[in-house]
Amino acid sequence: MGIDEYGGGQEPRPDVLVVTTNDVPGHRVVEVLGEVFGLTVRSRHVGSQIGAGLKSMVGGELRGLTKTLVETRNQAMERLVEQARVRGANAVLMFRFDVTEAAGVGTEVCAYGTAVVLARE
Repeated sequence: MGIDEYGGGQEPRPDVLVVTTNDVPGHRVVEVLGEVFGLTVRSRHVGSQIGAGLKSMVGGELRGLTKTLVETRNQAMERLVEQARVRGANAVLMFRFDVTEAAGVGTEVCAYGTAVVLARE
């Protein structure tokens, strides 16, 4: 299945569809390829830690940490999609993120789901 299998409109369509649901309306699962994941661990920048400490005293969003977490999640998702692509999947079902503290020095982000081959019904 190529990218032309999904959606409409003018936006480019992904070659690997990633959804949080157990199924995709109008499609059936032809083959389950198994669990795939993308993992990354990011350490915190000392400057952002100091800034976050100061900001936490007065309240408000920790923009530097938010930006780092978004970048980290995106990288984990890119790795998940690449693993699914290599295994021959055109979709990942039941997609989730897991975020944990990594030995007190950083943040571990794991994107995971089930790689499948979908076909239109």
